[in-house]
Amino acid sequence: MKKVAVFGNAGGGKSRLSKKLAEITNLPLHVLDKIKYQAGGQEVPYQDYQRIHAQILKSDKWIIDGYGCPETLWSRLNAADTLVYIDLPLYRHFIWVTKRFIGGLFKNPEGWPENSPILKSSITSYQVLLACHKYLTPRYREYVSNQSVTKNVYHLKSTKDISQFLADIKNLL
Repeated sequence: MKKVAVFGNAGGGKSRLSKKLAEITNLPLHVLDKIKYQAGGQEVPYQDYQRIHAQILKSDKWIIDGYGCPETLWSRLNAADTLVYIDLPLYRHFIWVTKRFIGGLFKNPEGWPENSPILKSSITSYQVLLACHKYLTPRYREYVSNQSVTKNVYHLKSTKDISQFLADIKNLL
């Protein structure tokens, strides 16, 4: 486990899991939302994001948390030796997006750039939930199924799976 891609639908706990995984493994953590967006929520120029993403992929060790964009998603998943796919029931994602929104009124959400526009970002998250579930979730499921022969694949389908995954990794190291 040297190159880990953590991915899945919005509000699935990717940032929290990635942070804990980085603490356990001492792998450098790269949060795509913090690379793609500046403090205050403004998007960085696309070429800058792509350049930084490519530099991370070339490094020997990393954990990359998040989606980024379609153009970098699949190259990242292909470059990873370990895939951690968070695939919770859709209602759980809705609950956690709502929880993140409410909590974000008082404290910046985990993995978000400072001073992110909480309302606007939360509305976007709700929109992404359904689109991701309809279009990306089937592709993600097929991808991890096909990659399980050549990569370490962790398809986490419940909160219990997430806890067990972190406990297992901690016990391995």
